[in-house]
Amino acid sequence: MDGELWDVVDAAGRPLGITHRRGDPNFAAGWFHVVSSVCAVREDGLVLISQRAAVKDFALDWEFAAGSALTGETSREAAVRELREETGLRTSGDALVFVGRCVEAAALFDVYVAHGVDPATVQLDPDEVAASEWVTLDDVRARYRAGLFAAPWVARFDALWPALVAAVRGGEAAR
Repeated sequence: MDGELWDVVDAAGRPLGITHRRGDPNFAAGWFHVVSSVCAVREDGLVLISQRAAVKDFALDWEFAAGSALTGETSREAAVRELREETGLRTSGDALVFVGRCVEAAALFDVYVAHGVDPATVQLDPDEVAASEWVTLDDVRARYRAGLFAAPWVARFDALWPALVAAVRGGEAAR
């Protein structure tokens, strides 16, 4: 959302002591903000994907719940908040499994897995999400390879796919 405030970090994630308002100019080269994403997994191993609202960039493309960390938030706190705000699903930061980080042009994009979410509590934010589906990881892979996920997800999946699969399936083994 426009007007949100971000903590600016360097490429290693170290705070630079700068706050930036989303949408303002002068986001300098070498500055980054943290973006967190969550792959929610239900008991049977299906994962939740959401379709971006028609008014957003990459309109109606698929993704996992994601958004920028706000000033003062950790990556995990942002992941928990974004999952709840966009999908209604609840988890704790301690319950998240860290999959990995992608360094993008102006963002450090962190991906987490949340096991044991209650699918009955899905309540989509219509300003953020047009639809959602519980799907297999094979379906996620087929959709992203077919260009149905928001374009930035292709590089993220290419970089993190084996770790994502291991994190999702690791929860299955624990049951």
